[in-house]
Amino acid sequence: MRQNLFSTAGAIIAALFTGFIDTARADGDPDRGRKAFLQCLSCHSARPDLHKTGPSLATVAGRKAATVEGFGRYSDALKASGLVWSDEKLDAWMLDPRGLVPGTSMNIPGIKSASDRRDIIAFLKAVKAVQSAERSPAPSNESGGSMMMGDRPMPDLEALGPERQVVSLTYCRGTYHVRTVAGQVQKIWEFNLRFKSDSSDKGPMTGKPVIIPKGMRGDRFFVIFAQPSEISPFIENRC
Repeated sequence: MRQNLFSTAGAIIAALFTGFIDTARADGDPDRGRKAFLQCLSCHSARPDLHKTGPSLATVAGRKAATVEGFGRYSDALKASGLVWSDEKLDAWMLDPRGLVPGTSMNIPGIKSASDRRDIIAFLKAVKAVQSAERSPAPSNESGGSMMMGDRPMPDLEALGPERQVVSLTYCRGTYHVRTVAGQVQKIWEFNLRFKSDSSDKGPMTGKPVIIPKGMRGDRFFVIFAQPSEISPFIENRC
């Protein structure tokens, strides 16, 4: 029953998205835009419930700048700009963010391809149309909905197994020794280990950080805590 419900929801969203393509194609191609949006994914998502370094762009089309709910890292320059994200302003922003809003924290060289910019705008307008029609967050990958938006689901850090749950972290002469509940000890060069926090409902439990491998070579890691205040007390300087 649950699978059928998700499948039906996914089909409805796919139909809405496909129907919107015909109206948006004159200015850009939403399907091509979904692919072009991949270059934005390191900092943004197209899911209404997922902020990254930058805000979710699920409802950005036509919105006043610096007003996405739940995002608090806007630059003062953007908040004071008074911009409304029309097609023209979105195009100018993607081409040269600092040229449009001097002092912005949007630190990218810009998207030079005019066709990519048009297609991304068409995609964002299609995403907003879907959100407006549904009035609810995008469904999970089980229905294929969030993959239509181009985002991977955030892992549930609290649910990770004992091989990822950190019980101790010591530092000695440039090397971190990370011990897990499973009894494994990772010896990691200090340059290759980064500490992060995740206070969301997908984050780790308080006092129970987790270690996540990152990087192509398998030698870089994140240790993620529930709150920033946990980081320093957890690390023991001992050789």
